[in-house]
Amino acid sequence: MKQIVDALGREAMYPFPPQRIICLCPAITETLIELGLAEQIVGRTKYCLYPKGQVEHIPVVGGTKQVDVDKILALKPELIITEKEDNSKEIVELLEVHVPVYVAQVESVQGAYKMIEDMGSLTNRKTEAQSMIESIKEEFSKLPRHQARAGYLIWRKPYMAVGATTYINDLLGHLGFTNPFTELAGRYPAVDGEALRAAKLDVLFLASEPFPFQEKHVKELQEIIPDTKIELIDGEMFWYGAKMRQAPTYFQHYFTV
Repeated sequence: MKQIVDALGREAMYPFPPQRIICLCPAITETLIELGLAEQIVGRTKYCLYPKGQVEHIPVVGGTKQVDVDKILALKPELIITEKEDNSKEIVELLEVHVPVYVAQVESVQGAYKMIEDMGSLTNRKTEAQSMIESIKEEFSKLPRHQARAGYLIWRKPYMAVGATTYINDLLGHLGFTNPFTELAGRYPAVDGEALRAAKLDVLFLASEPFPFQEKHVKELQEIIPDTKIELIDGEMFWYGAKMRQAPTYFQHYFTV
C-alpha cells in the first residue's frame, strides 16, 4: 500500500502500483494509456474516446458528471482518477467512501506537466511520464508567438468564453495571444454582443467542443464583430495531457494570425 496526496491535498491509501484503475477524465484517460497503462484501465466515461483503437474494450461507467456507482464497484477498482473541473465534488464524495480517489487539477500548461508527472508517480510510470513531458516541451518551444488579442468561445446561448485560471487561456498565452476576457468574472464568463465588441479582438476562435460551432455560427458572429477574424478550431487540440504532443503540429499549420 502507498499513501497518495492529490492536487487538492486529499490523502488516501491505495495498492501500488494499481492494477485496476478507473479514470473519469477523458484527457487523463488518454494520457494514462499513452503511458502504457491500457491493461490497467478497467473503466472510463463515454467521453473517453482516445487513443482510438485502445479504449473501445474498456467498460463505460457513465459520463463525467454522472456515473453508475454499482457498475464502478462491480469492476473492483483499486484507484479512481478524477479531475476537479471535469468531475463534480459530489461524484468524488460518493466514490471515495468505497475506493481511493485521486483528484487532479489542471489550470495551466505547467499544471498539465505536473499532472503527467503525478500520473507517472501514481502508476509506476515515472520514466514514461518524464519522456512525455520532455517531448511536449521540446515541441512547444518551437511554436511561433503571435501578438494579437484573441477570444475563445466554448458555448452558444449564451456565448461563453474562456476566462482566467483555465488551461486553455494559459495555452493561448503560450502562443502569444492576449485574452481580454480574463478581465471578466468567472473562469468561463458569459459574453454578449457588447462584450464581444468591447474586447476589440483581432481573432475569435470557435471551438468544436463542448459546443460544436459551425460555419453558420461564424457568419452569425461576424455580423456582431465584422472587423474580427473568426476561425473554427479543433477544441481537442486544447486538451491537456497526451494531446499536447499533437497540438504543436496543429498550431504550426493552423494558427496563421
